[in-house]
Amino acid sequence: MTYTVAVSGASGYAGGELLRLLADHPQFDVRTVTAHSNAGQPLTAVQPHLRSYTHLTLKETSAETLGGHDVVFLALPHGASGAIAAQLSDETLVIDCGADHRLEEQSDWAAFYGGDFHGAWAYGVPELPRLSGTQRTRLAKTRRIAAPGCNASTVSLSLAPGIRAGVIEDRDIVAVLAVGPSGAGRALKAHLLGSEILGSANPYAVGGTHRHLPEIRQALRWAGAAEPTLSFTPVIVPMSRGILATSTARIVPGTDPATVRAAWEDAYAGEAFVQVLPAGQFPRTADVVGANTALMGLAVDEAAGRVVVVTAVDNLVKGTAGAAIQSANIALGLAETTGLPVNGVAP
Repeated sequence: MTYTVAVSGASGYAGGELLRLLADHPQFDVRTVTAHSNAGQPLTAVQPHLRSYTHLTLKETSAETLGGHDVVFLALPHGASGAIAAQLSDETLVIDCGADHRLEEQSDWAAFYGGDFHGAWAYGVPELPRLSGTQRTRLAKTRRIAAPGCNASTVSLSLAPGIRAGVIEDRDIVAVLAVGPSGAGRALKAHLLGSEILGSANPYAVGGTHRHLPEIRQALRWAGAAEPTLSFTPVIVPMSRGILATSTARIVPGTDPATVRAAWEDAYAGEAFVQVLPAGQFPRTADVVGANTALMGLAVDEAAGRVVVVTAVDNLVKGTAGAAIQSANIALGLAETTGLPVNGVAP
């Protein structure tokens, strides 16, 4: 069976990555692409690398334009998806790659985003460990999916196995991330200009202000954390795409290193897209460029009494577009890996 697809926000980075991956999906047929200021232009005028879409022209983003498709991907800024999604048929599979439907608590939305609260949809990180099973079971047959924040899903995947297994504490968690500027979108921003970031590492949203914080805490609660506390510091580095997240947490006293490692290996055993590397090996962002893969290295710092988890993802693939398509596959009953690359691009 072939499903007709519309992609909104197709002129941005997330929209462009959705289209790149969808081009190789054997059961998704992209019929419509929409944008805001670029509406009326050929898609390839703003996404010149997407040569298989030379026949498509960007249309205005509206519920009328997006309606009538089997699957709709919304790659819009936060605050822009909720109203449009509410006008789409309940039978349409809608995947929101923005933030509008990620958070369960209205108070979290008000504190970190503001504006109208549209409620939570099924969270699109299939492998995420929960107290019972994984997030995958909540995606089957749903018609509303919230794709994750790229930083949030990376840190959540890094720590949830230890929380669920009871081998790490949910207080005093620390995560420091090296991130590429594409995660901030394609809009022109002075602090993201090449002249500002080349040759430099630039921290931002320091001191508990990053919008992905409540999303991480929510995911850790699903894994069994009571009231997790997390210090989260992202740092922009001069690579166009990628996240290297170093997350550390205190080990529950008396837990031996082999039991700690087993919590992660057991959680992700058999997963196609989340892979724990052998002891002593740690990933690079270069290893996951273009792939829907999260590579994870783990060490036990016995002197400090902490576990150290280093995870690399491509923020535009496993962090956003790949997670969205993977979740859509599950919702439609397709093989989860359909159309998604596990191999990166090197050099």
